[in-house]
Amino acid sequence: MKRFLKRFWFPILFVLFFGPFLIPVNSSGTQTKEQAAETLWGNESKWIEIADHQVHYVTAGDPMSDNLIILMHGFGASAFSYKQILEPLSKVGFVVAYDRAAFGFTERPTTWSLNPYGFEGQMAVLDGMVTNFGEGKNVYVVGHSAGGSLAASYAVANQSKLTGLVLFAPAVLTTGGSPEWLNFILSLPPINHVGPLLVAPIATNGLDILYDSYFNPNNVTQETLDGYTAPLKINGWERAFWEFNLAPRDTSIKDRITEIRIPILVITGDTDRIVPTADSIQVSKMIPGSELVVIPRAGHLANEERPSEFSQALIEFITP
Repeated sequence: MKRFLKRFWFPILFVLFFGPFLIPVNSSGTQTKEQAAETLWGNESKWIEIADHQVHYVTAGDPMSDNLIILMHGFGASAFSYKQILEPLSKVGFVVAYDRAAFGFTERPTTWSLNPYGFEGQMAVLDGMVTNFGEGKNVYVVGHSAGGSLAASYAVANQSKLTGLVLFAPAVLTTGGSPEWLNFILSLPPINHVGPLLVAPIATNGLDILYDSYFNPNNVTQETLDGYTAPLKINGWERAFWEFNLAPRDTSIKDRITEIRIPILVITGDTDRIVPTADSIQVSKMIPGSELVVIPRAGHLANEERPSEFSQALIEFITP
């Protein structure tokens, strides 16, 4: 019986472990980050090396301004999400919008000393942006959704470096991420090998999330779709997205957000179905002295649907 079980299970285990390595894992993307960025930003794209990888960013306004405004996007987005408000905000400061690792046109490394997709790596990049562009300036960090959670964590640890913080529909009360035990399973070599294939469908079903992020889905234009899908033309985007999902996250910010003592603006749309409007209102209530702006007829992406109202709220916060 034991001999039978060995004969029975050994080939099954062999196939389960080694079988996935026989599956070809190719990227649907064929372009370099520079080629893909040019289709969306033309000659506006810039890159800066921070934490051993090239971070893509765009700017607007006078670099000599007294104010620095750093714009940080949420899950699945990029600096493109802020494209409509770059010029309005440039009237009150030097604006820098950058792409977080795994998104936009930032380099997608597959080896590293500090994981750029994880919490510590992303904190290092944000700190690098503040350090490189913020010397001698009033620094304001704007973080959207998952980027809002990261911005809040940075503010807790670096309050002396910031003048103000804008939490835009911040994913603070629900930070997401997989449990450690699941990440362990997903990191096993056979699964890790085919991981990029498992996340590849985000290229299509991710657009459903985009439409749901708008108060009025009819406001999603072809230009918007092109902006969100351009990074998916980069060779290797699937592997980077897989690494992002495996990367360690920090989920403690909701317990520490009351420690922030710098001026804070919480801003959200009145019909946010991704990070419920009520969550943003609750976050504002948790932070003593914070300001709250709820933009009417806007969903999770008020910066895209209501750019005038959104930028005006930020301008009034920065220049009261």
